[in-house]
Amino acid sequence: MSTKPFMRERLIRFSDCDPAGIVFYPQYFVMFNGLVEDWIEEGLGVGYRRLIVERRIGLPTVRLEAEFRAVSRMGDRVWLTLVVKRLGGRSLTLDLRCIGRAADGSEELRMRVEQVLVTTSLETHRSVDLPPDLRAAIEAGAEFGG
Repeated sequence: MSTKPFMRERLIRFSDCDPAGIVFYPQYFVMFNGLVEDWIEEGLGVGYRRLIVERRIGLPTVRLEAEFRAVSRMGDRVWLTLVVKRLGGRSLTLDLRCIGRAADGSEELRMRVEQVLVTTSLETHRSVDLPPDLRAAIEAGAEFGG
């Protein structure tokens, strides 16, 4: 798979933070879910809403591994990145990262997630093969913005 990530800049908002003024860790998962939606919609051109609502194909998480390296605070601008690590017959493994700026201006990994998504039928809730158009878009590298 390509190592060129699909990326989105994100402002850390008040609603992302806990009383200590740093990102409340579950909010990262909300941010990354939005990134996956943007990737399927805009990066791949498959249409996230169409995939879920019309085609009745789900993408539930079956494995999630997170590593928290540094805090993000309200007002920080971070980059959320997505790279496909593995493409299987019915699943895909994503490397998701939140990257900010350290005090010295260098790039700083704030947190990383490895997420395995499986394609399922929303009628039967059983795994199904990745739809051919989704597979083709990922293989073509369209998820990386061209």
